[in-house]
Amino acid sequence: MKREIIANVLPEETRIAVLEDGHLAEFMIERPALGMAKLVGNIYKGKLENVLPGISSAFVNTGFEKNAYLYVTDVVSSSKDRHIEKMLKRGEDLMVQVAKEAISTKGMKVTMDISLPGRYLIYMPKSEHVGVSKHIEEPAERDRLRRIIEEENLPGGMIVRTEAEGADEAELRSEMKYLAKLWEGILKKYETAQTGTLIHRELGLTFQIARDLLNDNANIFLIDDKEEYRDLKKFVEMLAPEYTERVQHYTGKTPIFQAFGVDRELAHIRQQRIDLPSGGYIIIQEAESLCAIDVNTGKFIGHKSQEETVTATNLEAAEEVAKQLRIRNIGGIIVIDFIDMRRKRNQIKVVEVLEHATRNDRAKIKILPITRLGLVEMTRERRRESLLSLLSEPCPECAGSGNVLSRESMYLKLQKNIRNHPRTVGRETPSDPAARRGRFRQRTPRPAGKNS
Repeated sequence: MKREIIANVLPEETRIAVLEDGHLAEFMIERPALGMAKLVGNIYKGKLENVLPGISSAFVNTGFEKNAYLYVTDVVSSSKDRHIEKMLKRGEDLMVQVAKEAISTKGMKVTMDISLPGRYLIYMPKSEHVGVSKHIEEPAERDRLRRIIEEENLPGGMIVRTEAEGADEAELRSEMKYLAKLWEGILKKYETAQTGTLIHRELGLTFQIARDLLNDNANIFLIDDKEEYRDLKKFVEMLAPEYTERVQHYTGKTPIFQAFGVDRELAHIRQQRIDLPSGGYIIIQEAESLCAIDVNTGKFIGHKSQEETVTATNLEAAEEVAKQLRIRNIGGIIVIDFIDMRRKRNQIKVVEVLEHATRNDRAKIKILPITRLGLVEMTRERRRESLLSLLSEPCPECAGSGNVLSRESMYLKLQKNIRNHPRTVGRETPSDPAARRGRFRQRTPRPAGKNS
């Protein structure tokens, strides 16, 4: 697979597109100048405002207008009693990290289980877990990586990322020392910081993508801003010098997103209907915490049996659904209404194709077996708002439903309003300014037989 990372940097926003085999696979946007800076990964010194045992949650003031949400499973405490009111006290200071940004009316979600990501490792100073990415399958390599982590004997836990496979031992130990030093600096800043202030900012979008995605699979990281290019080049030289030459400055006259066809693909982001190659289509309908996707055969009638026609449409739809979820960054609960298939093996095949199509998605995904009604229920990790929420707002006419009154309904509504409207013609009301000015005057009948 050929992967290209394309970055468009402007004073108002930064847009990054990840292309796989020439097609848009992932799209990210950051608008710090417009008050839409990326918050996930930031660490704050917060103050506990309220503890609600009834929902096993607490609310933390982190300096924003809306308090952050802290669930009991995200609390780190030495208390053996796992009731949240026993672990936390109202008014105490807490170090919290943003796990999910505010979405719609919900405030951002925070955790006390701090994690500091590096290129090869994720350091969790308040945990004791040591794990290796499931994508590293070779037992000998897993044992080697685990041994290196355990020999360093850092306080806390550590997760070995996929990029660490085959990495030099010296590089791994150097990154561990860097992350430990970073944590020491955060602790010192926490002691002197005021409540409700930022004490550690996660990397900007461009640098974070370089850290996470610039690897052997990425052929090039192309960026159109000269200053950002220079900063990114220095960052990559320090982080992963073997990939420095893959960071390139785009100097073409055509806007970078237009030159690579990204703008053309982004134009379809807000469309609900996505056509499939065979002639079928899917309908994507997003709600606040749930997304429903409907699959239809459309004009595709097939050449053999109905079962084969339906299965072929569902297989195409499974691949397109995985692609659209990733591009649009749709998270939460997702329900896919596939067309009914009679044969069990075809149902299993569709689910397997869906699972395979989501293998490159960086978000955590869980897919359940297909139900008797032909539905597939799945969850996709949501850390930020979907692209539809970021790039659009509800229509003032239809209130976000996407529908307005039909012409027939509007006609009948006007008829009713006219019938129910009070008749003021022919009446002079002292309190009516128009009547006082003589605009409404009662007509006097003319005498019969007299010409005008």
